[in-house]
This record gives sequence, C-alpha cells and structure tokens, in this order.
Amino acid sequence: MTHIKRPGDTRRARSRKPVPGAAAAPAGPSRLEPVLLAVTGSSLTAGGVLWLLGRGDGADLCWALGTAFAVVPAIGWVVAALRRGRAGVDLIAVLALGGTLAVGEYLAGALIGLMLATGRALETAAQRRASHDLRALLAHAPRTARRRTGTEVRRIPVPEVAVGDLLVVGAGEVVPVDGQVAGQAAVLDESALTGESAPVEREPGQTVRSGVVNAGGAFDLRATATEQDSTYAGIVRLARQAGAEAAPVVRLADRYAAWFLPLSVAVAGLAWLLSGSSVRAVAVLVVATPCPLLLAAPVAVVSGLSRASRLGVVVRDGGALERLGRARTLLLDKTGTLTGGRPRVVDVTAAPGRQPAEVLRLAATVDQYSPHVLAHAIVDAARERGLEPSMATEVSEEAGRGAYGVVEGRRTTVGRLEPSTVLPDWARAAENRALLDGSAVAWLTVDGVPVGAVMLRDPLRQDAPRAVRRLRTAGIDRIVMLTGDRPEPAREIASVLGLDGVRAELTPADKVAAVRTERERAVTVMVGDGVNDAPALAAADVGVAMGARGSTASSEAAGIVLTTDRVDRLADATSIAVRARRIAVQSALGGMLLSLVAMGAAAVGLLPPAVGALLQEGIDVVVILNALRALRMDQGARPALEPATEALIHRFAAEHEDLQDVLQAVRDAAARLSAPGPDGQALDSVREVDRLLTERLLPHEYAEEHELYPALEPTLGGPEATATMSRAHAEIERLAGRVATHLALAEPRGALEPGQLEDLRACLYGLHTVLRLHFTQEEENYFSLAP
Repeated sequence: MTHIKRPGDTRRARSRKPVPGAAAAPAGPSRLEPVLLAVTGSSLTAGGVLWLLGRGDGADLCWALGTAFAVVPAIGWVVAALRRGRAGVDLIAVLALGGTLAVGEYLAGALIGLMLATGRALETAAQRRASHDLRALLAHAPRTARRRTGTEVRRIPVPEVAVGDLLVVGAGEVVPVDGQVAGQAAVLDESALTGESAPVEREPGQTVRSGVVNAGGAFDLRATATEQDSTYAGIVRLARQAGAEAAPVVRLADRYAAWFLPLSVAVAGLAWLLSGSSVRAVAVLVVATPCPLLLAAPVAVVSGLSRASRLGVVVRDGGALERLGRARTLLLDKTGTLTGGRPRVVDVTAAPGRQPAEVLRLAATVDQYSPHVLAHAIVDAARERGLEPSMATEVSEEAGRGAYGVVEGRRTTVGRLEPSTVLPDWARAAENRALLDGSAVAWLTVDGVPVGAVMLRDPLRQDAPRAVRRLRTAGIDRIVMLTGDRPEPAREIASVLGLDGVRAELTPADKVAAVRTERERAVTVMVGDGVNDAPALAAADVGVAMGARGSTASSEAAGIVLTTDRVDRLADATSIAVRARRIAVQSALGGMLLSLVAMGAAAVGLLPPAVGALLQEGIDVVVILNALRALRMDQGARPALEPATEALIHRFAAEHEDLQDVLQAVRDAAARLSAPGPDGQALDSVREVDRLLTERLLPHEYAEEHELYPALEPTLGGPEATATMSRAHAEIERLAGRVATHLALAEPRGALEPGQLEDLRACLYGLHTVLRLHFTQEEENYFSLAP
C-alpha cells in the first residue's frame, strides 16, 4: 500500500459550488422579460388611475400603448417558434392582442399583455438553460508538462508534447497525455476515469491514460499520443458532442397548445362568420388566450424548483424538472453515487494471541503520518472506535509497498507483504475472505511477522436502498448501474439493491453509448459524480450530479445537482418533479376547460372582450392557486423526524460504529473454536465475547428497543414498522444467553466439552450473522432517515 495523498480528494473539495444552478439564461430574454412585465404593469395601472379620474381617452391610450408594447416581442417569440417547426402557445396571445387593438378593446389588450409578460417572466425563471461549455473539464486538464532531455528537465506547453517524449510526472500532478510508465512503477488515482476509488499500481511498460492523478512518487512517462489524441481530450469532445446532440425542450404549454390553438381559432372564426361581429371573434380570442398554459405550468414548475432547492437539490431549469417527472429509466454510476466514494475499514483480523483492536491501533499509529487515502481510512476507523494512536518514530514510506515505523521499540509496517513472506493459516483465511468480499488488504507486521490484516472497501451508502425503493414508487421502471469498476463488486451491489442490470468496466465512451441506447426506449436519467461521468450526464435526458463531493465537470454537465452528499435526495427530487408536473397538467387542463366554457359564452355574445379578459384573470387566479400546491411536499415522500428522534438516531448510529469490535470478537471466537483441537485461548475468547455482549451489546439493544423504536413509531406509522427489528433483538438475546449457558457448563472443568463445540460454534457464527444483518437493516431503514 502506497501512502501518498490523493489530489482527487482536494480537487473534489474545490469543486463544491455554492450555487450550481446559477447558469445564466440567454442574455436577450433575461433582460426583455422584466422590462415587458414592468411596462405592461405600469400601463395597466396608469390607465386604471386615469379611468377612475374620468379621463377615458387617456386611459385607453395607456392601455393601447401597453398592448402594443406586448405585441412586438410576442410576434418575435411566435416567429422563433415557427422557425423551429412549432406553433407555440404565444400565437393565440398575439392574435388576441392584435384583435383588441383592431376593434379598440384596449383594456382587454392590456390585461392580456400583463398576463403574457407575467407568464414569460415566470417561465424564464423556471427554464434557465444550463451551460455545457465544460469549463471545469478544461480547468482540470494540465496546461504544461515536464519533458526530460538527457539530464535536463524543462517545462513545456502540453500541445508541444510529441509521441516518444520522456515526461516527468510529479506527485499529485495530472498525467498530461497518454503514455507508458518508464523506470520505476507508478501509483495512480484513476477515479477520474474509471470511478474506482482505490489507487492502482502500473508497472514499467504499462499504459497510463491522461487525466489520471499521480498518487505516488514522481515517475517517468513515455508519451504514446499527443494531447489531442489522448484520453482526456476525447472525454471533453464526447461531453461537448453529447450536450450538442441533446434534444431541445418542448414546453409543457406548447404541447397542449398544439390542439388548443386550432380549436380557439376555429371557434373565433365561426363566431365571426355566424354573427358578422368581429368583436365577438376578438372576445373569443381574449378568453381563449391560454393563461392557464402560460401561467399555471410555469408556476407549478417554479414551485417545484423552490421545494427541491430546500432539500439540497438544485434543478437548473424547468425543462429538467419536467423531464425528470416523465423519466422511466435511471442509470447510476457506482463509486461516489451508490457507494461512499472513499474506502472504509470493514473488517480487522488478528493473529492468534492478539486482539483486532490492538491491530487497528498499531496500524493507525504508523498510518497517522501518511496522507494516503487508505491510511486516512485506517486512522479514522481507529478513532471512531476510541483507539487513539500512540507515537511512532523513524517513519518512512516506500511507493507501492507501505509505511514503516518503530512503535514501542519494534519495527512495524502497514501495507503489502514481502513476496517471500510465508502466510500462516489465519493470514491465508484473511486473504481469501478479502478476495471473496472484494476488499483491499493492509497487512500489519511487527519485526517482519504478520500479526493482523485490515480489510478496506468502498461500502454501499446507507441511504441507497431506501432511495432505490422510493424511486421505483415514484415511477422509475428500470434501474441500471454503469461503472468503470470491476464486475465482481458491481454485481454484488446491484444484487443487494435489486437493480435491473449492471454494466462494468465501461469507458466514458461506453457510458455515453449506453445512455443513448436507453434514451431510445424511455426518458432516461443518468446519475454520476466523476469527470468520467460528465459526457454521459450531458447525453442523458436528465443528468444528475452528486455535487457535494463530485467533480465540477459533472456538475457543469448536469441538469440537476445534489448539493448534499445523499443519493436519496434524488428520490426526493423525483417525487417533487412527478408531483409538480401532475399539478401543472391539472392546472392547465382545468384552466383550459374553464376557458372553453367562456369561449362558448363569448361566441354567442354573452361576454364582451373586457369582461372576458377580467374573467380570464379570475381563471388565472384559480389555476395559479392550484399550481402553488407544488410548494408543499408530498407527505408520504419523506417521513418527518422530531429533533429528539433525530438525536437518538445519531446516537445509536455512533454506537454501531463503536460496536464493530464486538462483532469482530464474536467471529474470531467462532473461528478459534473451529481450529483443530481448540485450546484454553479459545475458551478465553468466548469469555471475552460473553463480557462484551453483557456489558456493551445487550444494553445497546435494550436501549434501542425502549428508546429509539418508540420514538420512531409516530414517524413510521406505528409499532408494526419496527416489529421485525424487535424480533431480531429477541433472537440476539437468545443466542447471547446460549453462549453464557455454554460458559457456565464449561467453568467447573475449565474447558469446553467436545459435545459443546458444535453448538457453541453455531451460536457464535449465527450471532455474528444476525448482528450484521440487524445492524445493516437498522442503518438502511432507520438511520438513513436522519441527514
């Protein structure tokens, strides 16, 4: 294990953006809409004041000017829509505005102008388009490289690197071009390209791709490609192409206008034809002006955006929220999305005669001086379990091997074993277990003898299972994992989560191809957090970036950014999007139905244009009030926690961390009983397990049963929600009592009877399994509720 700081961690910290959704709308519309709203509002108000003062001519002039001012940009919007092959919802407004001017119904025209300006202003706020210029990708790319010529090393611009050049890549630097390792081995952080969090070692002659980070000491690289032909430049091109190929957003209002527009024109024409009155035709167009479309949909979408932002979900534009509400397929990256993105200690194995806590403390004592990501994980795990590292002297590191130091007068190493090391039985068992679990192993040796092994893995997020279940409830039919990681850990996580498919060892180009394939079947969402995910995010109908720790590049390419480090916020966003879209559709259809009734009344002469415009404003109020319901969160989406309950969750979650050594002790005791001819140490290990169960574990389970579960019942809907967990508590207590009974039987003789061994082993292994499952279920079902 090489203990060098991963610059990727720093890069991710820098990538946090306070307002990822602040991408600007096109400059013209962003200035025009507020001006139009101000002018139409002022003209309507001024005309109203003059009318009240008895200055009818002046009032008509103000209203006519406001109407005329609204007509000009409205015609521009209609022309732009027609050039794209769509007759947008604004066409009816243009016809109504022109008609009111033609027949002298200026008040009606001013009201329509104000309505149009309000709708466009709301829509601009709701549909600010994201920029796909990928500035972050370009910022991450190195600008210079260090070329070695003989004994001289000179810094040159990256575009000047030629195939065959010998380059020096320093610690923490980004590899500038594709090449092969020359000289000593290189330790690399390839998470930017593959998503795999663990560093990898590349031997001399092996290929290294541009964009990865040197996580070890300086090494030489023989360039095999120029900058433009290298991997990282290809990722930038892919992201640009995918963003350019994204289909334009069709507004919800425009989709309904496709049938409402010809119907309105037909009714107006028929009214004019049958009555001979152009005023009736204008009255029909006035009440047909699709205020519910222009206002209700944007209001519902803006309300959804506001609600999402309160939960740490930044949606860049209303179009992204609309598409998320229609999504049926979800594609997920693994590392940093479904997993935490950082390795954690998942198991500690100790040699006979030693304790796992001692192994972890000694490993942390040496690793506390190292900035390596695995070293950080070991030190953090030790401190979480209350094991403070002691002092180490003569600490040193060797790239690709590990860290060394003198602890308590003995030479202690953490990392890889020497190739010539002969593994004892316990170490071979630990090695096999790590292989089966897909874990990395940091071996602890004292004076050259292996005494323990620390297993590390990037674990599944606690909130991931709940998020997947809620996403399916929200309407997502198909969930597939796309990852650059190895197939084995990917399949394991997919199996645990019940995903519909998994594709592993994918390049960025492979991910883009997979996204395009899924888009042909249904509206598709892609979720990721790394630079390698940026092209796929841009290619999807909706790209979702884990922005709290993800790369700036993925945030730039995404339409939605999760600013908190919780994947279940995506389920919140999906629920909000589905509800906002449903309310928008309800408001639009309900408002149009009322408008159709008013159109019938206007066609037979019961509604003059001005009265029709006022009636239309009343319809607007109704549909807007309905649309504002999107501000309220669906109560079934996320259970609300009382502050005291949330504090209890955090308390018991911390206790789970503290009790990991108890679970390890149970397993180790079972393993010692399984050794040929178990000795007195095996009985001592069972005694220690009994003490830990009595003094630490059982009080924890009792407190959960009588404090946490009753506090959760109001949130989860009653005691039945925790009934299965209570049954697990009873089973844990039963197995612990069985272990205590075996000890009581063994005490008179000072040894275990041969007939006890099989049942005691079964008790201990069963207890370990039940505890692991019980802890996992509590963490996923209960602890994940608290942020």
